[in-house]
Amino acid sequence: RPFIYKLAMENKLKGTVENRNNGVFIILNCSYEKLLDFIKKIKESAPPASQIESLYHIETNNKKFSDFKIIKSSSISSAITDISPDIAVCNDCLKDMKKQSNRINYPFINCTNCGPRFTIIKNLPYDRNETTMQSFKMCSDCKAEYENILDRRFHAQPIACENCGPKYELHTGNEIISNQKDIIKKTIELLKNRQIVGIKGLGGFFIACDAFCENTVSRLRKSKNREGKPFAVMFKNITTLKEYAYVSKKEEDSLLSLKRPIVLLEGKKPLAPSVNVGFNTIGAMLPYMPLHYLLFEEPNLKAIVLTSGNISDEPIITENNKALKTLKEICDSVLVYNRDIHNRADDSVVSIINNKERVFRRSRGYSPAPVNLSLNVNGILATGAELANCFCIGKDNQAIMSQHIGDIKNIETYEFFTETINKYKKLFRFEPTHIVTDMHPDYLSTKYSEEYDLPVIFVQHHHAHIASCMAENHIEEPVIGVSFDGTGYGDDKKIWGSEFFVCDFKEYERISHFEYMPLPGGDMVTYEPWRMAVSYLYKTYGNYFLKIKLPFLDNIEKEKIAYVCKAIDEKINTPLSSGAGRLFDAVSAMINLCTKSRFHAEAPMRLESIIDSKISNTYPFVHKETISFEPMIKEIVSDIVNNKSAGYISACFHNTIAKVITDTVKDISSERSIKKVALSGGIFQNKYLTEKVENDLSKHGLQIYSNSKIPTNDAGIALGQLIIGAKIKS
Repeated sequence: RPFIYKLAMENKLKGTVENRNNGVFIILNCSYEKLLDFIKKIKESAPPASQIESLYHIETNNKKFSDFKIIKSSSISSAITDISPDIAVCNDCLKDMKKQSNRINYPFINCTNCGPRFTIIKNLPYDRNETTMQSFKMCSDCKAEYENILDRRFHAQPIACENCGPKYELHTGNEIISNQKDIIKKTIELLKNRQIVGIKGLGGFFIACDAFCENTVSRLRKSKNREGKPFAVMFKNITTLKEYAYVSKKEEDSLLSLKRPIVLLEGKKPLAPSVNVGFNTIGAMLPYMPLHYLLFEEPNLKAIVLTSGNISDEPIITENNKALKTLKEICDSVLVYNRDIHNRADDSVVSIINNKERVFRRSRGYSPAPVNLSLNVNGILATGAELANCFCIGKDNQAIMSQHIGDIKNIETYEFFTETINKYKKLFRFEPTHIVTDMHPDYLSTKYSEEYDLPVIFVQHHHAHIASCMAENHIEEPVIGVSFDGTGYGDDKKIWGSEFFVCDFKEYERISHFEYMPLPGGDMVTYEPWRMAVSYLYKTYGNYFLKIKLPFLDNIEKEKIAYVCKAIDEKINTPLSSGAGRLFDAVSAMINLCTKSRFHAEAPMRLESIIDSKISNTYPFVHKETISFEPMIKEIVSDIVNNKSAGYISACFHNTIAKVITDTVKDISSERSIKKVALSGGIFQNKYLTEKVENDLSKHGLQIYSNSKIPTNDAGIALGQLIIGAKIKS
């Protein structure tokens, strides 16, 4: 509204602008030529944080205006205006932080172009009294800016200064420090002295420490019960970051964007070993809160670990009291502030694949920005999957994806899931008429759906993956869908995960897949990949594999191996799976890279991390009704025995999977005369494999589509469920 007002004044136009819950409405009294010029200028000079989804005009009854005014916000109908995600502090505010007397080093500085949004909003329209800033009464200086149409802070709902806004409080030892200058100084001192500090961020608490101190980082890892997963690192600035990681132009664009995600980069110089735990990548980000910039004013502070403030797989903590109680077990000090976080939001994670940003975890900076669809999805609630859960609600032709929820296997995350659905219902004026959920009978998201007294539509997991890709890319006609992941409940009640479909939003035909393999111990295979290695070896060689000199077997008790083989023979807790992820697990274990996983998908991630990209060789495979990798397993065993490097074997393996995908898709395309190919599923987070598959298929004249704005992993499932549900119910 301030932007529209200024633009109208500059162009000597008269009329009004109003922010309603279903859009921004502008009324102008002008000629048609001036109208078109005004619309052009809106598009050319809109504020950096704004996003114009559509802009249209109609002619109304002639009205006379004496000037141009901003009208008070109003709420009509159940329609909603998009809610802005939280965005990084802008450069103008950073300059003000050094020159405005009431905001010198004030860590909650913001304006209409930056700062908290989604995390503080409780209801629409987006006005201060509907946010967690309601309890902070504006001082005369802030109120003057807030009410001055020409000011950058006009109607900036979180507007604040040191005289009237939120304040930090540092709990360290038995001391509570309230002086804001002392807090910054003391926090810097703690980080420099190798202490671990819990910090309240925009969407929840984070834990910080010096990224170069191995003793501190390893202590944090043990205290947080996070043995193997890499930590994210915040660097002082882009120049410092480039010392420690290779950064392409596209990666730099993501790092410096207002969204400020964690970007997965190739490492250049080492940090503390326990940061990356053997991976050659860094999950890097740049400062996005004023507090971050204040901390990094310390010359000797170049990079800090900044990991989510929680225990193990529980949701990130948002409440001060819980943080002070729980994080004191991990942290030496805890930094809180007195503004509530209404909507929890983790840091988002992206990777640049084929020069395109791909979102892996969609939360702060991205959520709850909607996905515009060609189909009406109003009234549909899609509950998503069990791992990396996000749910999705339908409003007219928009899909509104939740922020990252997490793995809803534990009660804390499930409560976060149900609590957030209730918040979205209120915030977006949403009441479901239909629920769409995964076919898996044991998912908590499925059980939640069945508790509603509403029609429930069950959707096959991998069909939902492909539909999410189609919806994001606005494809409605049939595609060849390649859906690769670890687990998904199939129509035959077996575990799927390497599917070649021909499908649209309503129907799918399973053309091919990897051969089924027993999973010894069921879900145990995800924690102990050696079980899958034994499963493949036992199928290929029988008991003879025990006589082959495979180093990974030396580290496993003989009794356990014998038990696994017996379980396979007698079909005891050995469900059948075609999951591609399990094959990656098996190969990672066979080359003794990862026999036991300390976090989800560690084995495939480590396998990707060691690829020797100079190798173009492939292994043999057999493709009849299903795809068999028995010849490949034999070749891998031969290479292990002949001391081929793990990097060589990993490259050959990845090249083989890429060839399987390319050959199968080409065959289906030839038989069905379909040129559009949709790739989705967690396996396509693998940068090497995805780039190779996309490039190889493109060379054969096929049109390749994949997820980018919506995660290709299970966090994107809900979008596919939503649009399939809309098609089925229509």
